[in-house]
Amino acid sequence: MKALIAGGGIGGVTAALCLADAGIEVELYERASVFSEVGAGIQISPNGVKVLKRLGLAGALDAVAFRPEALEMRLGRSGMRIFSIPMRDEAVRRYSAPYYHIHRADLMRVLVDALRTRVPNAVHLDKEVQGYAQLNDSVTLAFTDNTRATGDVLIGADGIHSRIRAQMLGDAPARFTGNVAWRVVVPAPKLPEKLIPPTACIWVGPGRHAVTYYLRRGELINFVGVVERTDWQYESWTERGDQRDLAHDFKGWAKPITKLIEQAADCYRWALFDRDPLEEWCRGRVTLLGDACHSMLPFLAQGAVMSIEDAWVLSRQLKSARDIPAALKSYEAARKPRTSRVQLGARKQMGLYHKRSLPAQVATYGPVWLAAHVMPSFVHTRNDWLYSHDVTA
Repeated sequence: MKALIAGGGIGGVTAALCLADAGIEVELYERASVFSEVGAGIQISPNGVKVLKRLGLAGALDAVAFRPEALEMRLGRSGMRIFSIPMRDEAVRRYSAPYYHIHRADLMRVLVDALRTRVPNAVHLDKEVQGYAQLNDSVTLAFTDNTRATGDVLIGADGIHSRIRAQMLGDAPARFTGNVAWRVVVPAPKLPEKLIPPTACIWVGPGRHAVTYYLRRGELINFVGVVERTDWQYESWTERGDQRDLAHDFKGWAKPITKLIEQAADCYRWALFDRDPLEEWCRGRVTLLGDACHSMLPFLAQGAVMSIEDAWVLSRQLKSARDIPAALKSYEAARKPRTSRVQLGARKQMGLYHKRSLPAQVATYGPVWLAAHVMPSFVHTRNDWLYSHDVTA
């Protein structure tokens, strides 16, 4: 069997590794001329790490990632801690895998190096997808340079603006959430030591929230700030923003946030759009993976992780497939309930962090504070359905 993959992001490259691990021939096509990822951090929770461990990448990840000491929530203006739940050692004990904070570029480097080592001729760069065509026993991928590739199955891992999905299903309706996200990466030595907690920390406040965590074994600090505003609605990870606008959005916040923003040399922002779960992911010998079929808001930090899980499940369905279209339907049936739950969970989570009035804050965060102090495992139990899941089992 020969699999064609459109898209060389985290999901696409992980899918190539999983397919190769399953003994399937794989060809990956990426429209960029070089592999590159915008300078930002992501969180890889234990459910995703389990797949990467099975691919033999644990050592490489440990060498470049950061393992947070805890999961925290604080009030954005005062810095008061609402809860702090141990995570560094607890993740391994409770979920059998670490919780990683990692720079996107570092994760891509680990994945691509592994793919090029294991399948040296699988990667094809500077190949922009134009469309595809199916026959009874094959599928052909067409590129804008007038070349083609033919295989037994096509995987559309080409992101939120997927051309494979557009041809298969048409445009996927998206709703602007009224939120714009800022992202910044700052070298840790530029800030006073211990100013930023070594945790996955959510800072909540009226009409906005922020997330801080370390990357690259503590060398960098990642900041994401989400602000309710409607004057800018461009859905792009690479759109630059003005540091003065970012500082204004978080004016009056606790010192760790304002000091970090002062050191922000490069700021990026993107409008957050929400999409409903798709009714179908595959037709014939063509299927979708990752953001192409279940793009999600970032409030559960599961976007990349869901694509990693997808990759493993898809590879195992195809490994023993006699009927490829049926195997793709089985993959969809196995994954859709979980990814839909995560999509809808992230949507629901959005409303938790931006309480504007003092009564609303007390009503929301007071019980969380009390539960975390009386029952320290409370926060963990809320995440167990996500982090304990193991698609490799």
